[in-house]
Amino acid sequence: MIKPPPLSFSHMGIFVHDLAKMQVFYENVLGFPVTDRGKLGGAEIVFLSRDPREHHQIVLVSGRPAVLDFNIVNQISLRADKLSYLRDFYRLLEREGLEDLVAITHGVAWSVYFSDPEGNRIEIFTDSPWYIDQPHREPFDLMRTDAEIMAETEARYKDDPSFRPLVEWREEFAKQLI
Repeated sequence: MIKPPPLSFSHMGIFVHDLAKMQVFYENVLGFPVTDRGKLGGAEIVFLSRDPREHHQIVLVSGRPAVLDFNIVNQISLRADKLSYLRDFYRLLEREGLEDLVAITHGVAWSVYFSDPEGNRIEIFTDSPWYIDQPHREPFDLMRTDAEIMAETEARYKDDPSFRPLVEWREEFAKQLI
């Protein structure tokens, strides 16, 4: 079998009902500045990014149908570099009054889940230093100290046979990609 050339994730686009409201949320709440905007056909488009290497990481496009029986986007996941940033986002989102805000540990990561103004599920996460076979989903108290969260997570998952340092799992997985 021929392996495809390397790829990395760059951006995603979502159709929206209320472009202005969604832009305010992604720009002011999640901190994605607008890099461009325009019209294409009958659609208005807003491009947003937090990475100077990426012209856009999120694209908001007008024209979402009024009625959809099912949202096919499971989640939009955004990486935070450390637990303190995840905690800062949690506090910010709490102040926004989001009712579905929840902190979850997966063992491999700590996450905060919530919905944007149009019901798209968003995850902000930071990696833990461990790997454990997935899925795992347990609530945790993000207001505890980093040391307490680390100790609690390790204690919760360390007896699982798949538990090991994340760096080991990454090295093994990288060999599969060669």
